[in-house]
Formats: sequence, C-alpha cells, structure tokens
Amino acid sequence: MTRVVLLGAPPGPISPPPLGGQPALPADITLQSLPGAPSAYDRLLAQAAALDPEPTTIARPGDAAAYQRPYGRVVQSRDVAGDLRALADAVEGAEENLLILPADSLVHDELIYQITKAKRGAIALVVRQQREEVDENAPPAEETEEVPIEEAEPEIGEKVIEGLPQRTRIGRSRIVSVGTAYHAVTRPNAALLGPLHLHQRHLPTLAEVARELADMAHLFGPEDDVTELLVLGLIRRGVSVGRRGRRDLFFRRIRSQAEADEALAEMAGYNEDRARLNNAVKGADGFFTTFFVSTYSRFIARWAARRGLTPNQVTLISIALGLLSAGAFATGTRWGAVAGAVLIYFAFVFDCVDGQVARYARKFGVLGAWLDATFDRFKEYAVFVGLAVGATVSGQFGDGEGVWTLALVAVALQSVKHLLDFSFGAANRRKAPVPLPTLDLTVADDRPLREALEQRRASRNTGVRGLLKLWTKAGKFRLVHWARKMIVFPIGERFAAIAITAAFFNPRVTFLTLIVWGGIAATYTLTGRLLRSLA
Repeated sequence: MTRVVLLGAPPGPISPPPLGGQPALPADITLQSLPGAPSAYDRLLAQAAALDPEPTTIARPGDAAAYQRPYGRVVQSRDVAGDLRALADAVEGAEENLLILPADSLVHDELIYQITKAKRGAIALVVRQQREEVDENAPPAEETEEVPIEEAEPEIGEKVIEGLPQRTRIGRSRIVSVGTAYHAVTRPNAALLGPLHLHQRHLPTLAEVARELADMAHLFGPEDDVTELLVLGLIRRGVSVGRRGRRDLFFRRIRSQAEADEALAEMAGYNEDRARLNNAVKGADGFFTTFFVSTYSRFIARWAARRGLTPNQVTLISIALGLLSAGAFATGTRWGAVAGAVLIYFAFVFDCVDGQVARYARKFGVLGAWLDATFDRFKEYAVFVGLAVGATVSGQFGDGEGVWTLALVAVALQSVKHLLDFSFGAANRRKAPVPLPTLDLTVADDRPLREALEQRRASRNTGVRGLLKLWTKAGKFRLVHWARKMIVFPIGERFAAIAITAAFFNPRVTFLTLIVWGGIAATYTLTGRLLRSLA
C-alpha cells in the first residue's frame, strides 16, 4: 500500500489570474465532460483511494468543510508551516511509500501508476523550460552569450511555467538544486509540478526536513509550494531525487472552472490506454526484441488481457511452443527445422507477451516471475536437446557425438553466463551508493552544493571509473547503443540465432554460432563485471 497526502492549499499567485477569475477550490470545480460530472477533488480522491483507503488532505480551516467526505481524513492547517508539520506527523512511523499530490491536480491514472512504480527511491514530476522558437523573418537581435553554468550567479527565479515558479535546476536524470523566495538557485531550467513519490526509507528524512523548514517558514514567499520546499530539503540532505516529465500522459493543476474546461478538452486528446500499452513494453530490451517482436507483441498482450488471460497462462503457451519447437527440430528433417525455427520465434514472442500482459493488466506474482525466469532456460535447453537429437536422427553427422559435445558446451557456457549475471546482480544490490553532498537549509546560496557536486563528479571520472563513464557516454550514439545491446547475446538474439541458423543451415552451425557469440558475450560481460567491481 502507498500512503497518499493531498495538499489542499495551492501556492499563492506568481502568474496572471486564472481563466475565469479568482482561484477556486478543487471541491468546487466540476469536471463536466467526465461520467457523473465529479468535482476535481472527488476524482482525485477516488484515484488516491485506489492506493490508500484513507488518504489525508491538508487544508485551511476555512476550506476544511469543503474537503470532508465519507472516507479519507482532513487535517487543518493555517499556513505553510502548518502544512509542513502536518505532513511530518502524517508520515511519522509510516511503513509504506508516500505519494504527495496537490489537491488541484487533474491527472491520468496511468501517470500516477508510473510515478508510484518508478524504481527511484524519490521522484518528482517536473516541467522543463521550453526553448524559445526563433522567427527567421524577424530582424537579427543582439547576440548575447550565455554565461557558463560554473560562472553563473544564483538567482531567485522570476520566470513562470504553467503558473508555477521556475526555480528548479534539473540534470539528465535527477534534480540538482531547488530555489525558493529565500534560496537562490543557479540557472533554473524547470518547475516542480507538485507530485512527489518517496520510498519509505526516505520518510524519516522527509519528516525531519519538513519540521526544519516549518521553523524557517517566515523566509518563504506565498508562491512557494510545499512540494518545492520538501524537494529542496531532501536534496540538501543528500537524497537523490529523480525527475520525470509527463511524456505522453496528462497532468495539469487547475485553478478555476474555465481552466478545468480547457484542461479537460486537452486531456481528451491524449490516448491513455495507448500510453499504458507502450509502458507495458520494457524500455531496455535488445535489438531483436525491440524491432522484431515488441512492435506488435504489445497488441497481442492487450488482446489477451482484455479476454482475461493471465500472465501465467501466456507463459504456459510459450513453454508449449518451445517444446513443440524442440520436437520439430528432433525430427532431423529440413521441414522440421523450418517448423522448429518458426515455433521457437513465436515461443519467444509469447515469452515477451506474458510480461507485457502482467504490466498492462497489473497482475504480478512471485509464481509468475519464477515461472518466467526458470522456463526461459528450460525452453532453451529443450531446444538444444531437440537440435542434437535431430542431428543424430538425420545421420548427417555420423553418430552425432560431435554435435552432442557442442550442445553440452553451449549449455555449460550459457549456464555460466547466467550464473555470473545473477550473482553480480545480487552482489551489486548490496553495494552502498556513493553519498551525495549535503548543505544546511539555512544557506541561501546553492553554490557550495554545486561545487561539492563538481568535486564528486571529478573524483568519479578518474581511473577505472572514468573509463566506464566514457563507455557509458558512448551509448548516446545509436550504433554503439545497439552494438552494446547485441554483444551481450540476450535471449532475443539467442532465439533469433537458433531460428535462422537451424532453418538455413544445420545444428552444427547453430551450436557453433551459440558457442562463439556466447563466448564473446561472456568475455565482454565478465570484463565489465570485474571493472565495475574494481571501480
């Protein structure tokens, strides 16, 4: 379960008044185009209740009555300091993860799901500063050279994005610094939209910084958002806060009925189901899987999920196709080899589909994960046996002893590679991350924090660690990216190699391909594991 806290007091004005006049409470804004025409608050509360049966709403005393519902809890707070203390009390001793949402949020269910299922221990939703478009017909303006960030002066950001102050500096994967009306930030390039998700291990830190920030509330402005303050505190306590954008999903904070009507019209243009389906496909798949399977397997997954098929049932289909493939290879005939190649390809397709069904239908289980991991190897080794039996039956290789030897070598090589992968993964999870620098909350200037980050980065770019960093950066080139994906010989490439070589050549060529490519993959993987262990 995830503990959910809704923030009922939006930040004060920093941008022009909302469409339709003065800001309205989410409980008074009607979403007229949605079934039942719920209020914005009732819709968000229902979304929150799917995660937490008793979500907490923090609201001003004069607004508390508007937020009262048969379920959920309303906590009254007079100001930002009270909001922070109420939030600290709400998470004290919590053993669940935490999701914070502004009560004026209009958001897709799928976006909430993706934020709460992110692997990061802390993640915030951001909107990035848009680059200004250049009018080619306009007269040339005076050129101004942007000062390098290491020479830039921290500032109190006055720019606005979607009614929120642009006081956040984001990097490639995480938030680097946050500003307030008191805290200056070096070259802000984004704004925090409001949603924040934290793993339970960070909640004691959150409670601590929330109380410290509450004591500093007299330094903040009315435009400073609670989420903004919390992210500031977490970063200055050395917590790595990841950032993500809305991507192909919708989120908007609405302040009036006119804004809600406009947002609903915009939201209708998004295909939430398509985004959910795309999210069901793993983003780190290999070349063959990405271009020859996932382009259509997601639609099979949706079809299966809508007809009630479970991921385990799809796994059983994949196992059956794998065994049929092994049987076809065992006939030792050319048509048997072609049929086996087709069957092993579709066995792999359904091996991908079972995970996609699980992610699309959100049906996860320990049994399914075990079946998927175990029977991937079972199918693969069964096919090895089928190929060796087929080589013996065909008589093309005498008594087949040489082919059986190659099959045993292929099995041994693949087993060792899997052992290395799983053992390194287990050991790497126990490795403590390098801590991030910290900075006292009373320091208004973020330069000490950025200087410490630069020193940390410089120290991590030397020796073996620097070599690995360069190899990681090389992945931005598309050719290198896919070459690295293929060289490790993932299961998609292995099944493709088996299907192609068995259909067009013979089992000996298949096993030699598996051994040579598998040997290169094992050498590459072992070298990388050793370097990362020494870094």
